[in-house]
Amino acid sequence: MNARKGVLIIADGTVLQGRVGNCSELEVFGYVDGQVATERLIVHKGGRCFGNVKAGTADVHGTLQGTIGVKELIHIRETGDVSGTVRYGRMSMEMGGSLSAEVRNVPPELGGDFEIAVARGGSVVITVEDIRAIDPDDDARQLVFTLSNTKGGFVAASESPAQPLQHFTQAELEAGRIVFRHDGSPGRDAGFSVTVADHTGATSGAPQQVHVSVH
Repeated sequence: MNARKGVLIIADGTVLQGRVGNCSELEVFGYVDGQVATERLIVHKGGRCFGNVKAGTADVHGTLQGTIGVKELIHIRETGDVSGTVRYGRMSMEMGGSLSAEVRNVPPELGGDFEIAVARGGSVVITVEDIRAIDPDDDARQLVFTLSNTKGGFVAASESPAQPLQHFTQAELEAGRIVFRHDGSPGRDAGFSVTVADHTGATSGAPQQVHVSVH
């Protein structure tokens, strides 16, 4: 996330969840989910913006979805996709652009640094800084992680630390109830792969490897 005076830039690979206000210009290359108020909104190709959005003008090359209010001009470019409840003063749309009243399900994504450290033979709580699900239209209980390719230990619930898990929810992760337990084997590397699915079965795609360093 970069900023210059009056301008907020959400870089590619950056996720911002929450409230953005008092912004003269918001440029989205990455992912924004929340309440947005800005004089000028630019959603670049590949960028995604979800939620309750109020803007003076909007230039959409990527995805914009939710309750959208644009006081003046909304310009939907060739690669732009706008859906939800949309109010605007004026609109222009290039061939290939899309405007729909239907709010579409958004597949979840994985975020975090995918890096964990654990003592040999010990256990560590997995936090939302390590891995997390990003999804604007499902709550934490509906987001289910699936594990695979575990080596050097296993993932477990804190209340049952000897029982390996295959699945857990974002709600359990946020509550600090999910741990990685190292098996005591030699070597400095362990880990597992993870995907996440929402209530419709839409997934984050190919499994993401989480690296566990052993010390």
